[in-house]
Amino acid sequence: MYEYFPLLTVGAVVGVLLTVFSVAFFLVKDNTAADTTDRHMKDGTLIGRLLPYARPHAKSFLLVFLLMALAISYEIVSPLIVSYIEETVKTPGFPLPTLWISVAVYAGVVVAAMIALYYQAVLLQKTGQKIITAIRLDLFSKIESLSHAQLSTMPVGKLVTRVTNDVDGVSAAFTGLLVDCSKSFFILLGVTVAMFILNARLALTVLCLMPFVALFTLLFRHFSRRAHRMQKNATTDLNTMLSEHLSGMKIVQIFNREDEVRDLFEEKNKKLTAARWQHVMVFSVFRPVISVLYWSAVLMLLFFAGRAYLAGGTLFGQIVTGGTVVAFYLYIDKFFNPIQTLAEQFNRLQSAFASAEKIFSLLDEQPTVTDEPDAVELDAVRGEIEFRDVWFSYLPDEWVLKGVSFKVEAGQTVAFVGATGSGKTTILSLLCRNYDIQKGEILLDGINIRHIKVASLRRHFGQMLQDVFLFAGTVRDNITLGDDFSDEEVEKSCALVNADHFIGKLKKGVDEEVRERGNNFSAGQRQLISFARTVIHKPEILILDEATANIDTETEVIIQDSLDKMMKIGTMLVVAHRLSTIQRADRIFVLSRGEIIEQGTHNELLAQRGRYYQLYTLQ
Repeated sequence: MYEYFPLLTVGAVVGVLLTVFSVAFFLVKDNTAADTTDRHMKDGTLIGRLLPYARPHAKSFLLVFLLMALAISYEIVSPLIVSYIEETVKTPGFPLPTLWISVAVYAGVVVAAMIALYYQAVLLQKTGQKIITAIRLDLFSKIESLSHAQLSTMPVGKLVTRVTNDVDGVSAAFTGLLVDCSKSFFILLGVTVAMFILNARLALTVLCLMPFVALFTLLFRHFSRRAHRMQKNATTDLNTMLSEHLSGMKIVQIFNREDEVRDLFEEKNKKLTAARWQHVMVFSVFRPVISVLYWSAVLMLLFFAGRAYLAGGTLFGQIVTGGTVVAFYLYIDKFFNPIQTLAEQFNRLQSAFASAEKIFSLLDEQPTVTDEPDAVELDAVRGEIEFRDVWFSYLPDEWVLKGVSFKVEAGQTVAFVGATGSGKTTILSLLCRNYDIQKGEILLDGINIRHIKVASLRRHFGQMLQDVFLFAGTVRDNITLGDDFSDEEVEKSCALVNADHFIGKLKKGVDEEVRERGNNFSAGQRQLISFARTVIHKPEILILDEATANIDTETEVIIQDSLDKMMKIGTMLVVAHRLSTIQRADRIFVLSRGEIIEQGTHNELLAQRGRYYQLYTLQ
């Protein structure tokens, strides 16, 4: 009985581990679904979604696998060579040339494997980066296609995380995991075949622990996936908080909220730390468990080989030599070493799958503003605009516009005035199809804008908003937006809107550097740059939304002169709180709670002594 004590010990340890983790599997629930709106996709689904990105590079992957096969030949052949050398050395009067030949073969296998590994790594990284570039481009294109309503519900930090961190996480699947997992699988397969060729019955004895290896891997898959989802969610939350508060750091400082924001950052940081700690704990348990199974296999090898030696050198009817034991010991190490490595690979695989879930959840977002199948292109427009009984709401049953109807003739300048929230800016957004209306029609030159391709529709509009956004680069870059305009065209557009006065004083002129968000320019200067940007693209319809709201009186005079010049370009729609800037408008619409309550020229509305008159006298 005592002679079987090592086997009973192995069985007891494996049984206890299996019981503990099985109980934990049923007790620990995956609550990450409550922390994210992303779908939880199956591994097979994720692999199926990733494969189309790899398919164009099938030849490169085939070459990688051929190089991998050459590299793993060392893992399979080396124990056999060592076993042969061990048996040769024990032979009385062994021929020395035979030993040197064996050593030379061993060295040749090692050199060939190293060369194959080098070229495999280089080719794999090149191919992987091409795939990741394609995924990142698809993500960015998807973000560009989303409507304003969808983008307003997605924090910038979350989108940045998807395009950067999550894509980097998926890159591991192509630049290492695919080959590493395949390599480990083929090593396991090759080692298993070699052990059965050497001694089938000893191989069955040693490999009886393999079902437990598979079972523990399945159990830890559950815990690892959960830990990675928590870590990804916590990373997204932290990036979102950072993006928002770094952009608004001036407000934080102005209102002396540094301590509160620091506490919020600390809270998010602690959640990420806790998520990563749980991830580390899962990984730190998996590898030791595999190590226990490895040493159990070694113990069983020595136990049965020792019994076979004492029994006359046979085990279950098959001869067991010293060379066989040495080869099996090396094969067990090479068998469990990939399994132990799979713990790390499995860790990275779950990270890649967690990232892929986030990526595909974004790629699956369907734009709410899309082209109709028979949508048309507009080469040119006159600028006639008509709203027919338009109803619109951002939220269900909370109408922002209620049966709004009006008509703007081509070339006219019209203005919209009213209290905050009356629907002025909404009208301008609907005209460009930033949102789609629920009822009614919006016509451009007599064509329903739903029947016009979105890109073609917006090409004919020039929008100048209250909050001007300038990109990092130069003044020229912000005017041309990457289009190929000549220096003369840039100069003419700047002169037309009076932007040439301050640009001419800049050290580098239109090539002056623009820092992030244009914070090295005043509000009026940024507005004039936006005017030049609009004019150079030659739109038939101009939209100005509170363009003079945040500028001083002196700059307003310059901008008003610019507006007078721009009125000659085409149809102009203006939203303004400063009624002095719209006195020359051909028609003024007064809105209140989503309805047009007055309309007419400046003088006509003053004569009515209604809402417009009240707003004018208040200023």
